[in-house]
Amino acid sequence: MVRRAITVHGVVQGVGFRPFVHAAAMARGLAGWVRNRADGVRIEVEGPEPAVEDFVKALSREAPPAARLTRVQVSEVHPRHERAFHILASDPEAPPRPTVPADLATCPECLAEVASPGQRRFRYPFTHCTRCGPRWTLIESLPYDRPRTSMKGFTPCADCAAEYRDPADRRFHAQPIACPVCGPRVSLLSPDGSRLAQDEAALGGAVETVREGRVLALRGMGGFHLLVDATSPEAVTLLRQRKRRPDKPFAVMFPSLEVLRSHCEVSPEEAAVLTSPAAPILLLPKRAPGGEGAIAEAVAPGNPWLGALLPYTPLHVLLLEAVGHPLVCTSGNLSDEPLCIAPDEALTRLGEVADRFLVHDRPIVRPVDDSVARLLPEGLQVLRRARGYAPLPLPLPGAPCLLGLGGQLKSTVALCVGEQVVVSQHLGDLGSPEGSRLLERTTEELRRLLDARPVALACDLHPDYASTRLAERLSGEWGVPLVRVQHHHAHVAACMAEHGLSGPVLGLAWDGAGLGTDGALWGGEALVVEGAAFRRVAHLRPFSLPGGERALREPRRAALGLLHEVRGAGALDSLQECFTEREGEVLVAMLARGLQSPRTTSMGRLFDAVAALSGVRARAGFEGQAAMALEYAAGEGEAEPYPLPLGDGAPAVADWAPLIKALLDDRKRGVSGPLMAARFHAALAVLAESIAVRVGLPRVVLSGGCFQNPRLLRDVQARLRARGFEVFWPRYYPPNDGGLSLGQVAVAAHWLEEAHDVSRNPR
Repeated sequence: MVRRAITVHGVVQGVGFRPFVHAAAMARGLAGWVRNRADGVRIEVEGPEPAVEDFVKALSREAPPAARLTRVQVSEVHPRHERAFHILASDPEAPPRPTVPADLATCPECLAEVASPGQRRFRYPFTHCTRCGPRWTLIESLPYDRPRTSMKGFTPCADCAAEYRDPADRRFHAQPIACPVCGPRVSLLSPDGSRLAQDEAALGGAVETVREGRVLALRGMGGFHLLVDATSPEAVTLLRQRKRRPDKPFAVMFPSLEVLRSHCEVSPEEAAVLTSPAAPILLLPKRAPGGEGAIAEAVAPGNPWLGALLPYTPLHVLLLEAVGHPLVCTSGNLSDEPLCIAPDEALTRLGEVADRFLVHDRPIVRPVDDSVARLLPEGLQVLRRARGYAPLPLPLPGAPCLLGLGGQLKSTVALCVGEQVVVSQHLGDLGSPEGSRLLERTTEELRRLLDARPVALACDLHPDYASTRLAERLSGEWGVPLVRVQHHHAHVAACMAEHGLSGPVLGLAWDGAGLGTDGALWGGEALVVEGAAFRRVAHLRPFSLPGGERALREPRRAALGLLHEVRGAGALDSLQECFTEREGEVLVAMLARGLQSPRTTSMGRLFDAVAALSGVRARAGFEGQAAMALEYAAGEGEAEPYPLPLGDGAPAVADWAPLIKALLDDRKRGVSGPLMAARFHAALAVLAESIAVRVGLPRVVLSGGCFQNPRLLRDVQARLRARGFEVFWPRYYPPNDGGLSLGQVAVAAHWLEEAHDVSRNPR
């Protein structure tokens, strides 16, 4: 007889791990106990040595699907001659570690109960078990037990309590356990807050709201959604007007995978992602519109892709089944504001957007939006990391406790604790007061939840970012160093951290803009990155942006800046159709004098300029729209690349002037916009190859928002791999600014290691 003490680290709470351990021990006739600790799960198990050894192997081999074990520590202790195996009360004394899973889509077993008239939870919108349901959106503190969640105000009824205590039940120790007798309830509210109906009547009223072409605000798992009939052009246009979102695509929730397949092309691999516990919004190719019941063009105007998702809570399932057709399902906020999570907040901020509010009384601890992803030939690429993926940790071996505050757009916070990095869910943009407050609240929540005491903070170089200002204030208050990380360095470092790479690597960081070390706006960068240092080895030729940030919504301005660089006042000759005479005169004067015309090497703005010059798009309703239109125009076909020569300097400069001249020559000859777009993409792939050959490092990292473009990513990878380079790109952490906080923490860890001026703190 032997006894082993086992500590399991990783995502092992809220995934049914203790019930699994109990069942595994009982199946082998073992005695002992299991309990949650703030840093993981602790087990003591006793019995015949072969059975104990098999039990230890089973912990990794047979763990629940949502569990992620990072380390299993085993030591020998003296036998106690126990006869039973127990689940003990949690031990909150250990220092917290990242142990909590992301929110999980409802499992098939729970959905079957909701659909079965004879079941206790028939048509109950909050049916969950140990395998599914809310986690990150309801946890207040660790270890993960009901009194430390937003379910603490709901006392389980006798039936639920019996299920909770029954080792043979799927809800054995399921913390969100509830039923119609004892759990949360739904209500339907008018915009003035009056209760119109409750329970089934509330659901029926919500269904009628959508069927009548009106806007429904629904309080889901991590916040509010705004829902309208996706097949009604009038309803979609109404939502766009009220939400102040004229062009940006909406996501669509489909009642079933079968209905989704009639509107989009879905591979078996994509179907597996859609029906996975993460259940993200997945970008799928649209099918040709098919008459009555087709998705309205206004949902994703001019876009060959549709952001599609399936219902991932019983509440969504019941609503979609009753409506019977797809619904626009977009974030419950106004453009550029954070997600609403509380009914009072939604009534205040969305009172002029929604006609009815379907709410529930389970508090949401933190806003968690829907994740957005696409499936590429080599695997999943997460573009917005939130529900289903956050806060799953990433190992960062040897790193002390660090906090990264991210950027200004697509904000996230990263906290390193116990050599693991937790990157928060997508928070949105920080341009509004609400956005800045959410950043600060999320930072404090993460620090408190994980009992973290950072030994340093990291932020972007840009002094005007809300995240930078918060980092400066906290650095002073806590008396710890502040590491300022260049924007594109952070992009490359994030991808390196995700793939466990050490330098040196060549990083191609192509995006909209980030402040460079010279005070200019960078964005078409090639960096050699090693540890806390980087060297700029190549970049695009700089040009001016008349009006600065206004160029983000007006690609024609980026085009004018490019042409002015090489033609001076003659720049307008090729853009007469884009400007009035007065507009052109003013902007050329600004460029000539350098007024409000910052210099940039931005690849994103080069995309914009080419979109305008090729006739694809001269104005944009949201950042990146012109670049997306250029991507769609390029299609999949091959094309001869435009010339984009790389100079001999240090850093080398990629001169776009020959490219622009060749493009204008094509335009004079009547070459189509799609062919010009394809030639432009091919030119960028050749540029990437030229830089990689010039630098000569075997590993190349591709990051930055431009690499959300699958055509660009494909072409660059193909050329680099044909030359023998090993290519890495972001997978589960976004290539856009959502990955900056991770990169900042990774750079800060190297900085501390190299500086040797701060002692390592394991907490």
